[in-house]
Amino acid sequence: MAIYTPRGIKRQYHLAKRFFAKKWLSRLHPTQLAITGSQGKTSVTHMTQEVLSSIGSTVCTDLALDTTFNVPITALKVMPWTKYLIWELGIDHPGEMAHHLEIAKPSIGCVTGISPVHTDEEHMGSIETLITEKRKLIETLPTDGIAILNNDDVHVRKMAEHTKAQIKWYGSSSDCDMSVDLDSIQVSLEGTSATFRLQNKEFVLKTGLIGVHHVYTIMASYLLAYSASKKYIVDIFQEKISHIKPLRGRMNMEKGPLNTTLLNDSLRANPQSTNTGLKTLELIKYEKGKKIAVIGEMGELEHPEAEHRKTGELLSKLNIDFVIGIGPLRKFTIDEAIKNGFPKEKTAYAEDIFQAAKLLESMLKPRDLWYLKGSLLRNYKRIVQLLNNENVCCKEVMCPYEHCGYT
Repeated sequence: MAIYTPRGIKRQYHLAKRFFAKKWLSRLHPTQLAITGSQGKTSVTHMTQEVLSSIGSTVCTDLALDTTFNVPITALKVMPWTKYLIWELGIDHPGEMAHHLEIAKPSIGCVTGISPVHTDEEHMGSIETLITEKRKLIETLPTDGIAILNNDDVHVRKMAEHTKAQIKWYGSSSDCDMSVDLDSIQVSLEGTSATFRLQNKEFVLKTGLIGVHHVYTIMASYLLAYSASKKYIVDIFQEKISHIKPLRGRMNMEKGPLNTTLLNDSLRANPQSTNTGLKTLELIKYEKGKKIAVIGEMGELEHPEAEHRKTGELLSKLNIDFVIGIGPLRKFTIDEAIKNGFPKEKTAYAEDIFQAAKLLESMLKPRDLWYLKGSLLRNYKRIVQLLNNENVCCKEVMCPYEHCGYT
Protein backbone atom coordinates (compact mmCIF):
# COMPACT_ATOMS: atom_id res chain seq x y z
CA MET A 1 0.00 0.00 0.00
CA ALA A 2 1.68 3.19 -1.15
CA ILE A 3 0.83 6.74 -2.15
CA TYR A 4 0.46 6.97 -5.91
CA THR A 5 2.94 9.19 -7.69
CA PRO A 6 3.70 9.32 -11.41
CA ARG A 7 6.83 7.76 -12.89
CA GLY A 8 9.71 9.00 -15.00
CA ILE A 9 9.73 12.61 -16.18
CA LYS A 10 6.18 13.09 -14.90
CA ARG A 11 7.39 12.23 -11.40
CA GLN A 12 10.10 14.89 -11.56
CA TYR A 13 7.57 17.43 -12.78
CA HIS A 14 5.16 16.49 -9.96
CA LEU A 15 7.88 16.71 -7.28
CA ALA A 16 9.00 20.10 -8.60
CA LYS A 17 5.43 21.33 -8.51
CA ARG A 18 5.11 20.20 -4.88
CA PHE A 19 8.36 21.97 -3.98
CA PHE A 20 7.28 25.27 -5.51
CA ALA A 21 3.75 24.92 -4.06
CA LYS A 22 5.19 24.66 -0.52
CA LYS A 23 7.51 27.62 -1.04
CA TRP A 24 4.82 29.78 -2.64
CA LEU A 25 2.12 29.07 -0.06
CA SER A 26 4.53 29.65 2.86
CA ARG A 27 4.81 33.29 1.75
CA LEU A 28 1.03 33.85 1.70
CA HIS A 29 -1.49 33.94 4.50
CA PRO A 30 -5.03 33.04 3.43
CA THR A 31 -7.33 31.44 5.99
CA GLN A 32 -7.05 27.74 5.18
CA LEU A 33 -9.97 25.33 5.64
CA ALA A 34 -9.82 21.57 5.03
CA ILE A 35 -12.58 18.98 4.72
CA THR A 36 -12.22 15.22 4.94
CA GLY A 37 -14.50 12.25 5.62
CA SER A 38 -15.92 9.19 3.90
CA GLN A 39 -18.95 10.96 2.49
CA GLY A 40 -20.25 14.46 1.90
CA LYS A 41 -16.90 16.24 1.63
CA THR A 42 -17.34 17.32 -2.01
CA SER A 43 -20.77 18.81 -1.31
CA VAL A 44 -19.48 20.53 1.83
CA THR A 45 -16.50 21.90 -0.10
CA HIS A 46 -18.71 23.14 -2.94
CA MET A 47 -21.21 24.81 -0.61
CA THR A 48 -18.52 26.44 1.55
CA GLN A 49 -16.81 27.79 -1.57
CA GLU A 50 -20.06 29.31 -2.83
CA VAL A 51 -20.62 31.12 0.47
CA LEU A 52 -17.07 32.34 1.14
CA SER A 53 -16.63 33.51 -2.46
CA SER A 54 -19.34 36.08 -1.78
CA ILE A 55 -17.35 37.42 1.19
CA GLY A 56 -13.80 37.45 -0.14
CA SER A 57 -11.43 36.07 -2.78
CA THR A 58 -11.54 32.27 -2.47
CA VAL A 59 -9.47 29.45 -3.98
CA CYS A 60 -10.69 25.85 -3.78
CA THR A 61 -9.45 22.43 -4.86
CA ASP A 62 -10.81 21.28 -8.20
CA LEU A 63 -13.78 18.98 -7.57
CA ALA A 64 -12.78 16.69 -10.44
CA LEU A 65 -9.06 16.10 -9.77
CA ASP A 66 -7.36 13.41 -7.69
CA THR A 67 -6.19 14.92 -4.38
CA THR A 68 -2.54 13.91 -4.88
CA PHE A 69 -2.26 16.22 -7.88
CA ASN A 70 -4.94 18.64 -6.75
CA VAL A 71 -3.16 19.90 -3.64
CA PRO A 72 -0.03 21.40 -5.32
CA ILE A 73 -2.08 22.71 -8.25
CA THR A 74 -4.45 24.46 -5.84
CA ALA A 75 -1.62 25.95 -3.80
CA LEU A 76 -0.13 27.53 -6.92
CA LYS A 77 -3.49 29.21 -7.70
CA VAL A 78 -3.36 31.23 -4.48
CA MET A 79 -2.60 34.92 -4.97
CA PRO A 80 -1.51 37.57 -2.42
CA TRP A 81 -5.10 38.85 -2.30
CA THR A 82 -6.66 35.41 -1.71
CA LYS A 83 -8.62 35.53 1.54
CA TYR A 84 -9.83 31.92 1.85
CA LEU A 85 -8.26 28.65 0.71
CA ILE A 86 -10.44 25.53 0.84
CA TRP A 87 -8.99 22.03 0.63
CA GLU A 88 -10.97 18.85 -0.01
CA LEU A 89 -8.62 16.14 1.27
CA GLY A 90 -9.55 12.67 0.09
CA ILE A 91 -7.38 9.69 1.00
CA ASP A 92 -7.40 5.97 0.25
CA HIS A 93 -3.94 4.81 1.37
CA PRO A 94 -2.01 5.13 4.65
CA GLY A 95 0.27 8.16 4.72
CA GLU A 96 -1.71 10.23 2.23
CA MET A 97 -3.12 12.72 4.73
CA ALA A 98 0.35 13.53 6.06
CA HIS A 99 1.49 13.87 2.44
CA HIS A 100 -1.27 16.42 1.73
CA LEU A 101 -0.55 18.30 4.96
CA GLU A 102 3.04 18.92 3.91
CA ILE A 103 1.52 21.63 1.69
CA ALA A 104 -1.94 22.29 3.15
CA LYS A 105 -1.76 24.04 6.55
CA PRO A 106 -5.38 24.51 7.63
CA SER A 107 -6.39 26.30 10.80
CA ILE A 108 -9.97 25.07 10.37
CA GLY A 109 -10.71 21.39 9.74
CA CYS A 110 -13.91 19.41 9.29
CA VAL A 111 -14.58 15.65 9.43
CA THR A 112 -17.96 14.87 7.83
CA GLY A 113 -18.31 11.21 8.78
CA ILE A 114 -16.73 7.77 8.61
CA SER A 115 -17.96 4.90 6.45
CA PRO A 116 -16.00 1.68 5.73
CA VAL A 117 -14.96 2.68 2.22
CA HIS A 118 -11.34 2.05 1.05
CA THR A 119 -10.97 -0.44 3.93
CA ASP A 120 -10.05 -3.45 1.77
CA GLU A 121 -6.53 -4.90 1.81
CA GLU A 122 -5.44 -2.97 -1.30
CA HIS A 123 -6.20 0.35 0.34
CA MET A 124 -6.49 1.16 4.06
CA GLY A 125 -6.77 -2.45 5.21
CA SER A 126 -9.23 -1.74 8.03
CA ILE A 127 -11.66 0.85 9.31
CA GLU A 128 -9.32 1.49 12.24
CA THR A 129 -6.57 2.56 9.84
CA LEU A 130 -9.05 4.71 7.94
CA ILE A 131 -10.06 6.51 11.15
CA THR A 132 -6.43 7.02 12.17
CA GLU A 133 -5.60 8.55 8.79
CA LYS A 134 -8.65 10.84 8.59
CA ARG A 135 -8.02 11.98 12.17
CA LYS A 136 -4.60 13.38 11.26
CA LEU A 137 -6.32 16.44 9.82
CA ILE A 138 -7.58 17.62 13.20
CA GLU A 139 -4.52 16.35 15.07
CA THR A 140 -2.37 18.88 13.22
CA LEU A 141 -4.67 21.87 13.76
CA PRO A 142 -3.10 24.66 15.84
CA THR A 143 -4.26 25.41 19.38
CA ASP A 144 -6.08 28.50 18.12
CA GLY A 145 -7.65 26.47 15.29
CA ILE A 146 -11.15 25.06 15.00
CA ALA A 147 -12.22 21.42 14.47
CA ILE A 148 -15.76 21.02 13.11
CA LEU A 149 -17.06 17.54 13.87
CA ASN A 150 -20.20 15.50 13.16
CA ASN A 151 -21.62 14.63 16.56
CA ASP A 152 -24.03 12.06 15.10
CA ASP A 153 -21.15 9.89 13.83
CA VAL A 154 -19.73 7.75 16.64
CA HIS A 155 -16.31 7.44 14.98
CA VAL A 156 -16.02 11.21 14.54
CA ARG A 157 -17.15 11.88 18.12
CA LYS A 158 -14.23 9.84 19.40
CA MET A 159 -11.80 12.02 17.46
CA ALA A 160 -12.41 14.95 19.83
CA GLU A 161 -9.73 13.81 22.26
CA HIS A 162 -7.12 13.91 19.50
CA THR A 163 -7.11 17.64 18.74
CA LYS A 164 -5.77 20.74 20.49
CA ALA A 165 -8.16 22.95 18.55
CA GLN A 166 -11.49 24.34 19.70
CA ILE A 167 -14.31 21.97 18.72
CA LYS A 168 -17.57 23.00 17.08
CA TRP A 169 -20.13 20.22 16.92
CA TYR A 170 -23.01 19.74 14.52
CA GLY A 171 -25.74 17.09 14.55
CA SER A 172 -29.22 16.33 15.83
CA SER A 173 -28.51 16.97 19.52
CA SER A 174 -29.53 20.35 20.93
CA ASP A 175 -26.16 20.43 22.73
CA CYS A 176 -24.39 20.94 19.40
CA ASP A 177 -23.17 24.34 18.23
CA MET A 178 -25.52 23.88 15.28
CA SER A 179 -28.29 21.29 15.29
CA VAL A 180 -31.09 20.06 13.05
CA ASP A 181 -34.59 18.88 13.88
CA LEU A 182 -34.61 15.52 12.07
CA ASP A 183 -38.42 15.41 12.08
CA SER A 184 -38.52 18.67 10.11
CA ILE A 185 -36.57 17.37 7.10
CA GLN A 186 -38.43 17.70 3.81
CA VAL A 187 -37.04 16.33 0.56
CA SER A 188 -38.37 16.76 -2.97
CA LEU A 189 -36.97 16.69 -6.47
CA GLU A 190 -36.41 20.43 -6.06
CA GLY A 191 -34.21 20.16 -2.99
CA THR A 192 -34.02 19.74 0.78
CA SER A 193 -35.11 21.87 3.75
CA ALA A 194 -35.15 21.55 7.54
CA THR A 195 -35.34 23.54 10.74
CA PHE A 196 -31.97 24.32 12.34
CA ARG A 197 -30.93 25.76 15.68
CA LEU A 198 -27.98 28.08 16.08
CA GLN A 199 -27.12 30.42 18.95
CA ASN A 200 -30.53 29.80 20.57
CA LYS A 201 -32.36 30.76 17.38
CA GLU A 202 -34.40 28.53 15.09
CA PHE A 203 -34.70 29.05 11.36
CA VAL A 204 -35.43 27.09 8.18
CA LEU A 205 -32.70 26.62 5.60
CA LYS A 206 -33.31 25.30 2.09
CA THR A 207 -30.94 24.05 -0.58
CA GLY A 208 -31.29 22.83 -4.13
CA LEU A 209 -29.29 19.73 -3.17
CA ILE A 210 -31.43 16.58 -2.97
CA GLY A 211 -31.08 14.18 -0.02
CA VAL A 212 -31.65 13.75 3.71
CA HIS A 213 -27.89 13.77 4.24
CA HIS A 214 -27.65 17.36 3.04
CA VAL A 215 -28.86 18.67 6.39
CA TYR A 216 -25.36 17.64 7.55
CA THR A 217 -23.82 19.28 4.49
CA ILE A 218 -25.60 22.50 5.44
CA MET A 219 -24.44 22.44 9.06
CA ALA A 220 -20.81 21.60 8.25
CA SER A 221 -20.68 24.29 5.55
CA TYR A 222 -22.23 26.94 7.75
CA LEU A 223 -19.82 26.31 10.61
CA LEU A 224 -16.86 26.33 8.21
CA ALA A 225 -17.91 29.60 6.57
CA TYR A 226 -18.81 31.20 9.90
CA SER A 227 -15.52 30.14 11.51
CA ALA A 228 -13.50 31.50 8.58
CA SER A 229 -15.37 34.79 8.16
CA LYS A 230 -16.06 35.36 11.88
CA LYS A 231 -19.42 36.81 10.88
CA TYR A 232 -23.05 35.95 11.53
CA ILE A 233 -23.84 34.97 7.95
CA VAL A 234 -27.25 33.26 8.05
CA ASP A 235 -28.79 35.60 5.45
CA ILE A 236 -25.85 35.33 3.04
CA PHE A 237 -25.66 31.60 3.62
CA GLN A 238 -29.36 31.00 2.93
CA GLU A 239 -29.28 33.04 -0.26
CA LYS A 240 -26.25 31.20 -1.62
CA ILE A 241 -27.24 27.63 -0.76
CA SER A 242 -30.78 28.06 -2.10
CA HIS A 243 -29.34 28.33 -5.61
CA ILE A 244 -26.90 25.41 -5.37
CA LYS A 245 -27.84 22.43 -7.52
CA PRO A 246 -26.53 18.85 -7.30
CA LEU A 247 -23.38 17.95 -9.17
CA ARG A 248 -23.78 15.39 -11.95
CA GLY A 249 -24.00 11.86 -10.58
CA ARG A 250 -24.50 13.07 -7.00
CA MET A 251 -28.27 12.89 -6.52
CA ASN A 252 -29.17 15.08 -9.49
CA MET A 253 -32.50 14.85 -11.28
CA GLU A 254 -32.49 14.14 -15.02
CA LYS A 255 -34.97 13.34 -17.75
CA GLY A 256 -34.62 9.58 -17.93
CA PRO A 257 -35.09 7.10 -20.78
CA LEU A 258 -38.61 5.99 -21.76
CA ASN A 259 -40.10 9.28 -20.49
CA THR A 260 -39.09 8.56 -16.89
CA THR A 261 -37.47 10.72 -14.22
CA LEU A 262 -33.98 9.65 -13.14
CA LEU A 263 -32.42 10.45 -9.77
CA ASN A 264 -28.77 9.96 -10.72
CA ASP A 265 -26.46 9.00 -7.84
CA SER A 266 -24.04 6.90 -9.84
CA LEU A 267 -20.73 8.67 -9.16
CA ARG A 268 -19.87 7.23 -5.73
CA ALA A 269 -21.13 4.31 -3.60
CA ASN A 270 -20.43 3.47 0.02
CA PRO A 271 -22.66 2.10 2.80
CA GLN A 272 -23.61 5.49 4.24
CA SER A 273 -24.33 7.20 0.92
CA THR A 274 -26.36 4.20 -0.26
CA ASN A 275 -28.46 4.23 2.90
CA THR A 276 -29.16 7.96 2.73
CA GLY A 277 -29.98 7.69 -0.96
CA LEU A 278 -32.57 4.97 -0.34
CA LYS A 279 -34.06 6.91 2.59
CA THR A 280 -34.30 9.97 0.36
CA LEU A 281 -36.12 8.01 -2.33
CA GLU A 282 -38.67 6.88 0.23
CA LEU A 283 -39.17 10.40 1.61
CA ILE A 284 -39.75 12.05 -1.76
CA LYS A 285 -43.47 12.48 -2.31
CA TYR A 286 -44.10 11.21 -5.80
CA GLU A 287 -47.48 10.20 -7.18
CA LYS A 288 -46.89 10.33 -10.95
CA GLY A 289 -45.58 6.77 -11.10
CA LYS A 290 -43.63 4.05 -9.25
CA LYS A 291 -40.47 4.65 -7.23
CA ILE A 292 -37.77 2.16 -8.23
CA ALA A 293 -34.30 1.70 -6.72
CA VAL A 294 -31.49 0.35 -8.93
CA ILE A 295 -28.45 -0.30 -6.74
CA GLY A 296 -25.05 -1.61 -7.74
CA GLU A 297 -22.21 -3.11 -5.77
CA MET A 298 -19.99 -1.16 -3.40
CA GLY A 299 -16.24 -1.70 -3.70
CA GLU A 300 -13.15 -1.39 -1.50
CA LEU A 301 -14.84 -2.70 1.67
CA GLU A 302 -13.19 -4.62 4.50
CA HIS A 303 -16.30 -6.82 4.96
CA PRO A 304 -18.16 -6.65 1.63
CA GLU A 305 -20.80 -9.35 2.25
CA ALA A 306 -21.79 -7.95 5.65
CA GLU A 307 -22.05 -4.39 4.36
CA HIS A 308 -24.21 -5.45 1.40
CA ARG A 309 -26.48 -7.43 3.72
CA LYS A 310 -26.94 -4.32 5.90
CA THR A 311 -28.45 -2.53 2.92
CA GLY A 312 -31.00 -5.34 2.70
CA GLU A 313 -31.92 -4.88 6.37
CA LEU A 314 -32.57 -1.20 5.69
CA LEU A 315 -34.63 -1.92 2.57
CA SER A 316 -36.98 -4.10 4.58
CA LYS A 317 -37.98 -1.00 6.56
CA LEU A 318 -38.58 1.27 3.56
CA ASN A 319 -41.61 1.79 1.36
CA ILE A 320 -40.17 1.55 -2.15
CA ASP A 321 -42.15 0.08 -5.04
CA PHE A 322 -39.38 -2.04 -6.57
CA VAL A 323 -35.67 -2.78 -6.07
CA ILE A 324 -33.13 -4.13 -8.58
CA GLY A 325 -29.74 -5.26 -7.25
CA ILE A 326 -26.82 -5.49 -9.68
CA GLY A 327 -23.80 -7.75 -9.22
CA PRO A 328 -23.04 -10.81 -7.03
CA LEU A 329 -22.67 -8.82 -3.80
CA ARG A 330 -26.09 -7.24 -4.29
CA LYS A 331 -27.57 -10.77 -4.30
CA PHE A 332 -26.85 -10.69 -0.55
CA THR A 333 -28.77 -7.41 -0.31
CA ILE A 334 -31.83 -8.80 -2.07
CA ASP A 335 -31.76 -12.03 -0.02
CA GLU A 336 -31.44 -10.10 3.25
CA ALA A 337 -34.26 -7.73 2.33
CA ILE A 338 -36.62 -10.63 1.58
CA LYS A 339 -35.51 -12.45 4.74
CA ASN A 340 -36.46 -9.36 6.77
CA GLY A 341 -39.88 -8.98 5.21
CA PHE A 342 -39.46 -7.00 1.98
CA PRO A 343 -41.89 -8.47 -0.60
CA LYS A 344 -40.03 -10.87 -2.91
CA GLU A 345 -42.22 -9.87 -5.85
CA LYS A 346 -40.91 -6.31 -5.51
CA THR A 347 -37.29 -7.37 -6.06
CA ALA A 348 -35.13 -8.48 -8.95
CA TYR A 349 -31.47 -9.40 -9.37
CA ALA A 350 -29.28 -8.63 -12.37
CA GLU A 351 -25.80 -10.05 -12.89
CA ASP A 352 -24.62 -6.98 -14.80
CA ILE A 353 -25.70 -3.69 -16.37
CA PHE A 354 -27.01 -5.47 -19.47
CA GLN A 355 -29.44 -7.62 -17.51
CA ALA A 356 -30.40 -4.56 -15.47
CA ALA A 357 -31.17 -2.58 -18.62
CA LYS A 358 -33.38 -5.40 -19.94
CA LEU A 359 -35.27 -5.60 -16.64
CA LEU A 360 -35.81 -1.85 -16.63
CA GLU A 361 -36.88 -1.82 -20.27
CA SER A 362 -39.61 -4.34 -19.49
CA MET A 363 -40.92 -2.66 -16.35
CA LEU A 364 -40.37 1.11 -16.59
CA LYS A 365 -43.46 3.13 -17.42
CA PRO A 366 -43.65 6.79 -18.44
CA ARG A 367 -43.29 9.14 -15.43
CA ASP A 368 -41.79 6.48 -13.13
CA LEU A 369 -39.06 7.76 -10.80
CA TRP A 370 -35.98 5.58 -10.56
CA TYR A 371 -32.91 5.98 -8.38
CA LEU A 372 -29.58 4.83 -9.85
CA LYS A 373 -26.85 4.15 -7.29
CA GLY A 374 -23.41 3.06 -8.40
CA SER A 375 -19.80 4.11 -8.69
CA LEU A 376 -17.67 5.81 -11.32
CA LEU A 377 -15.50 2.73 -11.86
CA ARG A 378 -18.54 0.61 -12.73
CA ASN A 379 -19.79 3.31 -15.11
CA TYR A 380 -23.54 2.88 -14.59
CA LYS A 381 -24.33 5.62 -17.06
CA ARG A 382 -24.14 2.76 -19.56
CA ILE A 383 -27.55 1.56 -18.29
CA VAL A 384 -29.05 4.86 -19.41
CA GLN A 385 -27.26 4.58 -22.74
CA LEU A 386 -28.60 1.06 -23.29
CA LEU A 387 -32.16 2.15 -22.52
CA ASN A 388 -31.72 4.97 -25.05
CA ASN A 389 -30.52 2.42 -27.65
CA GLU A 390 -27.07 4.03 -27.72
CA ASN A 391 -23.75 2.25 -28.09
CA VAL A 392 -21.79 1.65 -24.89
CA CYS A 393 -18.03 1.87 -24.58
CA CYS A 394 -17.42 -1.66 -23.28
CA LYS A 395 -18.96 -4.74 -21.67
CA GLU A 396 -16.62 -4.89 -18.70
CA VAL A 397 -17.96 -4.80 -15.14
CA MET A 398 -15.15 -2.46 -14.12
CA CYS A 399 -14.98 0.27 -16.74
CA PRO A 400 -11.67 2.11 -16.28
CA TYR A 401 -11.60 5.89 -15.75
CA GLU A 402 -9.16 6.43 -18.59
CA HIS A 403 -11.31 4.31 -20.91
CA CYS A 404 -14.65 5.99 -20.50
CA GLY A 405 -14.52 8.58 -17.76
CA TYR A 406 -17.75 10.23 -16.62
CA THR A 407 -19.52 12.75 -18.83
